[in-house]
Amino acid sequence: METWKRRGKEGLRFAEVGAAATLVSLLLFNLLLHGIWIYDDPWLSGWPVTAYVLANTVGMGVAYVGSRTWAFRGRETQDKDGGVVKFVVINVATMTIPIACLGISRGVLGLDDALSDNVSANLIGLGLSQVARFYLFRRYVFVRPAAPAPAAPATPATATPVARPAA
Repeated sequence: METWKRRGKEGLRFAEVGAAATLVSLLLFNLLLHGIWIYDDPWLSGWPVTAYVLANTVGMGVAYVGSRTWAFRGRETQDKDGGVVKFVVINVATMTIPIACLGISRGVLGLDDALSDNVSANLIGLGLSQVARFYLFRRYVFVRPAAPAPAAPATPATATPVARPAA
């Protein structure tokens, strides 16, 4: 029962971090591409893929810091880089899940309206990729701390001599 409780807490914190990273990515993407009422000449107007990649790179940074300090705060990384490379590889690999859902929705089912795109990629695909990321991050990036080795019983060679009373 304790394991499920711990996983539930980690999962909730992971969802909170994911929501914050997604919000940052969404706002930055729209700021770079559309200006979102701040300025009339957005920096990357006409460059949606570049805006998407930049926004999601910043979002990935937010997700890493949040995962390291909040979602998986009781776990360790085993790599000298703090797990950054594995984190990035997992994020890039799992980004294929929403893209595949979008491809199935458009290519196989023939659904090409905005609602179908958002349901397939941002609801179903993002949900599935978050489940995969949660598992993969826990398994390969933020691992449980190693349990301390049990103390070895004293052997005659290492035992502390006990003083005996004089007879």
